[in-house]
Amino acid sequence: MSVITVTKVLSPCDRLEALGVIEEVFVREKQWMKDAGEQIPEFLDGNPEYSWFLARVGDQPAGVMRLYYDPSLELPETCQVKFAPGIDLETLQAAGRYVEIGRFMIRPQFRRQHRVALRLMRAATGEVVERGYTHFITDVFEGEEHSPLNFHTRVLGFEVIGSHLFGELNCSSTRIILTLDIIKLYNRIKDSRSRMYQELVEGLRGKIESRCGNRRGFSPQV
Repeated sequence: MSVITVTKVLSPCDRLEALGVIEEVFVREKQWMKDAGEQIPEFLDGNPEYSWFLARVGDQPAGVMRLYYDPSLELPETCQVKFAPGIDLETLQAAGRYVEIGRFMIRPQFRRQHRVALRLMRAATGEVVERGYTHFITDVFEGEEHSPLNFHTRVLGFEVIGSHLFGELNCSSTRIILTLDIIKLYNRIKDSRSRMYQELVEGLRGKIESRCGNRRGFSPQV
């Protein structure tokens, strides 16, 4: 079995390999964008807004993920956002500090290897916890063939909070808005014997428990 590794995209080599994944999946396969070249800045070291991660299976690039810190929770009216009952901007903003997961993609030949997605999520969670964030927010396409909606909701515990019709990517599908409370996820799976959940929390216990002595939240990093 090939070893799965995840690295933060910092070097020119990592950037080129990550752009290759985007070109293959989002440009050629999905046709959601015309060009991958400007997706990843040339210099990411010390960038406070974005983090990119690259997963490899053996020495083959397998998937990428982008984190965007402190995204605006209020989308333009042109997106036609509809929140689920009981959800509004004030409730979301009061819940914690958010990081948006975007450009989350796996190359076709590695999509059956769920550990690739889990390793990317584990790397992302470690990063955001260290920086004092408490929640993920993301969009997934409704009805899209390779949508991670089922993986996000049934496996990871993301909650549906609304939807919108339009966004950055050239796709006609409705965007489902999901959020994940990291403390809630950790408390749900920390004692599970599931190999999948153990894969997700491996190496994170100390980081998370040092940030949240109780349910009131993490200690923000100054």
